Amino acid sequence: MRQDFKKALKLEYFTILYSIVEAVFSIFAGTVSGSVALVSFGVDSIAESMSGIVLVWRLRRQPYISSEKEERRIEKKAQYLVGASFFLLALYVLYETVNMLITSAVPQPSPLGMIIAVIALITMPLIAYKKHELGDKLEIESLKADAKETLVCSLLSLALLLGLTANYLWGLWQLDPVVSLMIVVFLIKEGRELVTRE
Repeated sequence: MRQDFKKALKLEYFTILYSIVEAVFSIFAGTVSGSVALVSFGVDSIAESMSGIVLVWRLRRQPYISSEKEERRIEKKAQYLVGASFFLLALYVLYETVNMLITSAVPQPSPLGMIIAVIALITMPLIAYKKHELGDKLEIESLKADAKETLVCSLLSLALLLGLTANYLWGLWQLDPVVSLMIVVFLIKEGRELVTRE
């Protein structure tokens, strides 16, 4: 059991590091190309790193939890913090998307963004699988919720890749704000589920 906690902690540390690197490159590539979808994906990566930070806090508290009631309280707090961060990030992405549509800013093709999306599409499902496996073993719901978020992030990377590829090959830049709005819907849905979960 203790070994599994150590594995879960290492996995969360890796998620934080990976997400921060992904966020930096996505936001850079999105800023250079004018792609709100790429910037939004970077913002979602920030949400993923924040979720990882909350999970590290949650897992590090485990050895000091003395009762089931205290464990439920800490678990609920972890879920609430992750959920609240999703709402804040959704507002930012929505603002940027609406701003892009109002100003009719056309994003340029981004090969770097496509590479980022491919790497995420390969990496994220593997991380999600391992988190879910450990969440089941340790019976920690917030770890399983974090695994679900990671898996959905891989689906978002697929949507991002399709949007960026369509712009690169055929100049269909209109898919860029569509992908951004998909990310907003995801952030709100996941945030609401976490905040309202009993």
